[in-house]
Amino acid sequence: MSQGSETILEARDLTVTFVTPVGVMRHRSINAVDNLSLKVRRGESLGLVGESGSGKTTLSRAIVKLTRPSSGGVYFNGEDVYRQSSSSSKEYRRRVQMIFQDPYESLNPRSSVKYMVEEPIIIHKIIKDRRRREEKVSELLQLVGLNPETVLAKYPHELSGGERQRISLARALALSPELLVADEPVSMLDVSIRIGILNLMLDLKRRFNLTCLFVTHDLGVARYFCDRIAVMYRGKIVEMADSEQLLRHPLHPYTKLLIDSVPGRSVKGAEDSAVSEVATTATMDVIAGCSFNPRCPYAQETCRGQTPEFLEVEPGHLVACYFPLK
Repeated sequence: MSQGSETILEARDLTVTFVTPVGVMRHRSINAVDNLSLKVRRGESLGLVGESGSGKTTLSRAIVKLTRPSSGGVYFNGEDVYRQSSSSSKEYRRRVQMIFQDPYESLNPRSSVKYMVEEPIIIHKIIKDRRRREEKVSELLQLVGLNPETVLAKYPHELSGGERQRISLARALALSPELLVADEPVSMLDVSIRIGILNLMLDLKRRFNLTCLFVTHDLGVARYFCDRIAVMYRGKIVEMADSEQLLRHPLHPYTKLLIDSVPGRSVKGAEDSAVSEVATTATMDVIAGCSFNPRCPYAQETCRGQTPEFLEVEPGHLVACYFPLK
């Protein structure tokens, strides 16, 4: 997996706040993404992992302009995407495409495969000639491993889950994107076909030099697909490193908890399994200091008073923890 040092995407001090009702005439603000900063290098696959509710999907939706941030910015090739003109915004939506978790929900049930793949080409006026568009659609379907003659006239309900996700990939590739944001793209597929979709995505990434932000809760999938992994907890990135380095030598107690929760996997210190026994039910209550401190057996008074900075403690290995595991 090749990657460069040039930054293609950057989130700067990004916050996404939701207001939820907690009773009659009462509301509570929740930061699903909390003052988060993140850089994605051109040509790499960056995995974003964390348990349900950590803010992964909200972050990905903010990046593709489906959820507007409360503060901070998203920068693509140095340009703030939330301060673009309408024409620049349309171009951004062409260059950054998203693959959703549920391929059935993301496809129009009333549209044929032919129209679904052809539609973005028409909207962005990429190919105006009808015959050439049809040829392009057939080419895209073959590219994702589908027989155009078999699927062109079908509708989403007539396709398998794997076929629907391949259609989603074909739609995204129709616009020749630079960045692909994939939100749990294989989590709803049968185990038997997940590896086929992952291998297809890897092949397409290499062939078209795509940059990928890959959202998943599955560390095995992240290790297989991603160059680097960023671990997200309660709206913040708490650890980031090259995939192998992070999985072999986690520094944040939360990362260790995630790894230890995988059947048959553990990292140094079986006696440290108390991490998983401490209040594992996450809440949306505001927590002073490190947000993981109520679940962390290593927490000290410092952890409860101040939020730790996100610092590089080893070459290429960043962590937000006062007492990183050694």
